[in-house]
Amino acid sequence: METTEAFTGLECHDCDRSYAPEAGTHRCADCGGILDPTYDYDAIDVTRESLADRPFDSLWRYAELLPFERDVAVSMDEGATPAVECETLADELGVGEVLIKDEGRNPTGTFKDRGASMAVTAAVAHGATDVVLPSAGNAGQAASAYAARAGLDAHVFLPSRSSFTTKAMVNVHGGDLTVSGGRIGDAGAAATDAMAEHDDWYSLSSFVTPYRHEGKKTMLYELVEQRDWQVPDAIVYPTGGGVGLVGMYKAAREWRELGLIDEIPAFYAAQASGCAPIVEAFDAGRDEHEPIENPDTICGGIEIPDPGASRWILDALRESGGGAVATDDHEILDAAVAVAQNEGLEMAPTCAAAASGAWALAERGEFDADDTVAIVNTGAGNKNADVLRSHLMGQGI
Repeated sequence: METTEAFTGLECHDCDRSYAPEAGTHRCADCGGILDPTYDYDAIDVTRESLADRPFDSLWRYAELLPFERDVAVSMDEGATPAVECETLADELGVGEVLIKDEGRNPTGTFKDRGASMAVTAAVAHGATDVVLPSAGNAGQAASAYAARAGLDAHVFLPSRSSFTTKAMVNVHGGDLTVSGGRIGDAGAAATDAMAEHDDWYSLSSFVTPYRHEGKKTMLYELVEQRDWQVPDAIVYPTGGGVGLVGMYKAAREWRELGLIDEIPAFYAAQASGCAPIVEAFDAGRDEHEPIENPDTICGGIEIPDPGASRWILDALRESGGGAVATDDHEILDAAVAVAQNEGLEMAPTCAAAASGAWALAERGEFDADDTVAIVNTGAGNKNADVLRSHLMGQGI
């Protein structure tokens, strides 16, 4: 198994058991906890200058801080997305600067490509022939694309509410698509049943594979470099399972450990009011969420009523000095339209929860007048253009 020099293996986030890279593939065998890639940071020789000499072309430019070398990566040049300055939004939020990290520029139109690249690379390294995952939509499309590039068979389970685009593209990439029930939990149950009959399928599910958050952590690396090594004061992230948020928080701690930055940004989880288990747990001072019995939001990508990594997410929010915010669906859709009409950037409804959340956070005084606020747009607006257009039509526009 070809890995980077500093990659030492995986460690359980719950019981601290360690696994060698070839042995640890999914959850902890002892406690079922989430595994996290670990590194010998003393063996990593990365400086601001050495990074500046590299092309800003994909997430794999950070290979020393990743499990696998670039030459074995299953890659389509994902990452290296722009951080777009938004002066109108900064004026409206009353802050010094607003940046939108536009993940819609990735190969399949979402940040899911970062995690898919890393997780499918791991699947190949572990000798998999078939990969499987349940998804709200975008992760399934990304997994199908990267599996196709690697020559693997993909088995994707989506709920019926997934967009036509994601369902269609799973098929276009050659994926085996199963539509089950109306929500992500239904797709998850169907995937679990199928895996019981196919024990050779390699799971790419969030926080089941240890590698999806490892790919997504590179968003933080890029964002800091794009600001000439100035760390944003706050990062607002649309949060369902929280894979990207946890990854970015890890990345910030890594770069501080390596002496590349001195500070960690305040991370804020943005959710929809109809499904906000992280916000409810944060506001109540709990260490773990309570599942939402009847989730109800148009933002299917973050409608995760029972996020398995809530302890990790809540730790990241509190330890970074951030917080959590929930806004209603109509506010989220309004925010997507406002960003499109004032800045030209296209945000999918799920992603616009971060923009709506940033407005709400500004209104309650979370930001200072000279702060830099980064909003993560996790996917392209044309993924759900019908939802945004219907919202406008409902307003008579």
